[in-house]
Amino acid sequence: MQSAKRLFDVDPWKIATSTLDKKNRRLQESLTSIGNGYMGMRGNFEEQYSGDHHLGTYLAGVWYPDKTRVGWWKNGYPDYFGKVINAVNFIAMDIYINGQAVDLATCDYEDFYMELDMQDGILSRQFTISIDDTKVKFSFQRFLSIAKKELAFIRLDAKVLVGNATLEIHSKLDNFVHNEDSNYDEMFWEKLSSGTDKNYRYLTTRTVPNQFGIEQFTVTAAMRHNLIPDQTTTSELSVSDEFIFELKTDETIHLEKEVLIVTSRDVCSDQQEQKIAQLFQTYGNDYNALKTEQIKAWRKRWELADVIIEGNDVAQQGIRFNLFQLFSTYYGEDERLNIGPKGFTGEKYGGATYWDTEAYAVPLYLALAKPKVTRNLLTYRHNQLPQAKINAQKQGLKGALYPMVTFTGIECHNEWEITFEEIHRNGAIAYAIYNYTNYTGDTSYLKKEGLEVLTEISRFWADRVHYSTRKQKYMIHGVTGPNEYENNVNNNWYTNQMAVWVLTYTLESYHKFQTEATVTISEVEQKQWQAIIANMYFPEDEELGIFVQHDTFLDKELKPVSDLDQNELPINQHWSWDKVLRSCFIKQADVLQGLYFLGDHFTLEEKERNFDFYEPMTVHESSLSACVHAILAAELGKEKKAVEMYERTARLDLDNYNNDTEDGLHVTSMTGSWLAIVQGFAQMKTFDDSLSFAPFLPKSWQAYAFHVNYRGRLLAIRVDQEKVTITLLSGPALSVKLYQQQQLLEDTLTFPIQTK
Repeated sequence: MQSAKRLFDVDPWKIATSTLDKKNRRLQESLTSIGNGYMGMRGNFEEQYSGDHHLGTYLAGVWYPDKTRVGWWKNGYPDYFGKVINAVNFIAMDIYINGQAVDLATCDYEDFYMELDMQDGILSRQFTISIDDTKVKFSFQRFLSIAKKELAFIRLDAKVLVGNATLEIHSKLDNFVHNEDSNYDEMFWEKLSSGTDKNYRYLTTRTVPNQFGIEQFTVTAAMRHNLIPDQTTTSELSVSDEFIFELKTDETIHLEKEVLIVTSRDVCSDQQEQKIAQLFQTYGNDYNALKTEQIKAWRKRWELADVIIEGNDVAQQGIRFNLFQLFSTYYGEDERLNIGPKGFTGEKYGGATYWDTEAYAVPLYLALAKPKVTRNLLTYRHNQLPQAKINAQKQGLKGALYPMVTFTGIECHNEWEITFEEIHRNGAIAYAIYNYTNYTGDTSYLKKEGLEVLTEISRFWADRVHYSTRKQKYMIHGVTGPNEYENNVNNNWYTNQMAVWVLTYTLESYHKFQTEATVTISEVEQKQWQAIIANMYFPEDEELGIFVQHDTFLDKELKPVSDLDQNELPINQHWSWDKVLRSCFIKQADVLQGLYFLGDHFTLEEKERNFDFYEPMTVHESSLSACVHAILAAELGKEKKAVEMYERTARLDLDNYNNDTEDGLHVTSMTGSWLAIVQGFAQMKTFDDSLSFAPFLPKSWQAYAFHVNYRGRLLAIRVDQEKVTITLLSGPALSVKLYQQQQLLEDTLTFPIQTK
């Protein structure tokens, strides 16, 4: 249910507020997070804040293995649980006025204003502090450069409005940080060195040793200022430049803090300080020039990525916020990286990679970035194929089981019902290969690396099924489907469907590219896979005309979510897990997930019957749920439901729908708002190497417009109250189907909008 009060003003390009909400400070921090794909942070204050909040700065690819062995350890459990770790707090600026710390949790303040400018990637804040007879106005700006990945810049202006002030600023690199999910405030960092080189200070730290043979990460953070500090102090895990100013009324100081971060992922630990010196020299220290470069780079991204919504600023702010956070987290430059569910905004889910990327993020990056970006995501999984094979071996199975949670390809999560039963994620890994190939028309990956992945996943499925002599069908028992509110079920319809689809796609691809493939599938294997394809069991109910979620789902007490007391929602925060598991209520699309992925395999009638049956029982307590329902509802002509689901996915975090955004944003699910518009409202489909659209316009909107890259073309699509306009901005002519009519797109097509 949507929050009764929004924390930020509705603005098409900004996340802004004039209120410091101390009760919801963590939520405000999540919503003002920034990043550049290399590093990121929550919207923490530069100065000290003693109230409840969550301090968090994170570096891409830097993590720590935490032991998982417990008294009830079972064979097959992973040796460790990976977690993203809180890194050096490089924005820190402790501020004192006449010896008293500036702390908005305890000080008298006025004129508070905070703004995240999504168009330019800049976070700003200002407030005025009154201490005794002195009043000082502070203004901050900061950004993490998307043009120079190692660079962060913080600017502070302070003006005395009333009285005289002795102003002290302790600008720090502070590595004395903890994870909120760590045990007993354990420290993950140890100091290697610190020092001064000309006009900058540096601090080099390393992750503490671990017992699992995982590499230790080394990080060097360095800072320099536009002013000369009065003194510099060091401690075990921090370095501080300290400035003292004697100011009178109307006098102003201006302090700039330039920060560079390098890690052992890119620079050997013994060369990091030398690299820092080179970067400082190369990047320069002109704040205005670097800020202008940042603005230009973000504007360039928005030229392609922006979705324009006319007539509804609430919807407009939602889609832009989600796109901003996605591109702040991942823009595809590094094939060693993937997209964590929380990105740089929190520690929940360990900051690792889930199946979310392949299932939900790949379509967006295919359309809004160069093909290499999605190719890098596929390469990430191919590089981890040996580890995926180890995961399967630990379960006593052949082939490859891609992990539910990972940093390296090795499973590092230890909830049995999720980690080892939610095996449907193997299907999403395979589907991403199909999605890339079908969308781009590029078969080069599929022929070699793709077939290697598909073959090992197929071998896993072939070993994971069993044959029921009683029903003479292949079955898959003991699984958890996408609906995690049911565990250890038999014959989850979606899992069985994806297993058959993967086997089919693998064999078709192998037969097509066998002479170029780097794998061999034996005749015995092919015969076995064909038998499974022909004889897989799928639970169905002819009377209801539906695909049954799993064998015993219809034996539950079936009732709609509307029968629940609204005070019991979200149920995962109010019910015992036992009660959740026994209920009929569905966390996210399960059967409907299959109808979305394999949309060309099922009729509209089948989709409608299943949608009408399952959606009323769905509580949408997964951030991944609403977009699938929006897309299917739009296809079925259920405009009201489609718009409702769009609003939920677009503003899931901004309006804190599930009352859990204080832990961090739901980054991977943010693709859902784009999917809901492009694949939902515009009905963009790319099945069978063809491109089609069948748009409608929500009644509360005046128009919407977006771009997509497709097979070497750049298209602009605009939908208003009268017409649909598709423009070919670059690339060769293209055959496009619009409302089921084939059209040749050479320049611009204009078509009257149709309604169902």
